[in-house]
Amino acid sequence: MKVMVYCQHIWGVGHFFRTLEICRALDKHDVLLVTGGPEVKAVLPGHVRAFRLPEILTDPDYSALFASDRGMSLETTLKTRQEQLLALFKKEVPDLFMVELYPFGRRAFRHELDPILKAVRTGALPATRVVCSLRDILVEKNDPAAYEARVVNALNRYFDALLVHSDPRVIRLAETFSRVNDIHIPVFYSGFVAPLPPEGARRTLRRRLGIGKGEKLIVASAGGGKIGAGLLEPLLSAVGRLGPEYRPHLYVFTGPFMPQAVFDRLQRRADGRVRIFRFATDFLSHLAAADLSVSMAGYNTCMNILATRVPALVRPYSQDREQGLRAKHLARLGALKILSDADMMPARMAVVIQEALSRKPSRPISMDLNGARNTAAWLHEWMQGRG
Repeated sequence: MKVMVYCQHIWGVGHFFRTLEICRALDKHDVLLVTGGPEVKAVLPGHVRAFRLPEILTDPDYSALFASDRGMSLETTLKTRQEQLLALFKKEVPDLFMVELYPFGRRAFRHELDPILKAVRTGALPATRVVCSLRDILVEKNDPAAYEARVVNALNRYFDALLVHSDPRVIRLAETFSRVNDIHIPVFYSGFVAPLPPEGARRTLRRRLGIGKGEKLIVASAGGGKIGAGLLEPLLSAVGRLGPEYRPHLYVFTGPFMPQAVFDRLQRRADGRVRIFRFATDFLSHLAAADLSVSMAGYNTCMNILATRVPALVRPYSQDREQGLRAKHLARLGALKILSDADMMPARMAVVIQEALSRKPSRPISMDLNGARNTAAWLHEWMQGRG
């Protein structure tokens, strides 16, 4: 089966890496991953080919798009992308077209997706099954009624199935989308997409990093990195206040898109026990090796926390409900602790960190973390007419 996967990330890297994990699980098929955001350095599996549309980004307030190539206008970039995507679709003739997030989001890119979706339905393009790949929680909208009506109409008209990458025992789509019952296509809950660390990762990485048995390792991360300084800077100050009995090693991963000036400011605070990096291809192994994770509460980071069972403190992004709602669900299950506004003061954060480092490991939490494999298996059965 030939699968064409469309993923447009414009801010962080979560959408990209969740989609890549699903592509990885589709290892019995020919997969073409189409992206159009900032380049992410990631190794693709052998069965996955890549096609990059001209880059489009957004500003920090999500208020406007702009072309990464400053020599090309946004209008020209959008037209070029539309032409390239349509030509690629005609050339590849996929059996399955998987669209990440749209029509629940990325409405600014409808100009390049809608022509394909409409042409598939009218027969102007070869018959292709179309599915939407969606994370667990949606951000709030200014006009929820109009938004949900538009989404339901697009799903029922142009899509054949909706894949929700969540465990419904933890988070159901209806919590952030009231018209689930009006969706007339199959809705499949895949479980959370959570890659597992390599076997023995904790022991192997701690040995490689030279961290002794009695020493503590804290791993801090800020997702894609465009935001996160508000968490990482007080964390660095808090770690400096910890008692000598902890003597923690701190590995900070800022994310590939952290502004250079902010990264440089953090880098100047590094020393023998504090290391600052932008990115790590083996980040999951670092979490498995850690005694504590301090991070934002994005989808991928939370899934990494669940997969490694590392004690965790999270600071949800406050500009929309997504991270906060996910963190509250997981905190109720005992999977992590949420850092409050008061906890962001270095002295208070130091106390919270010491408490977390002293806490006994929590019991395993029962939830489905096999979302990528479940997605691949369901799609295979469904495409064979057995789903």
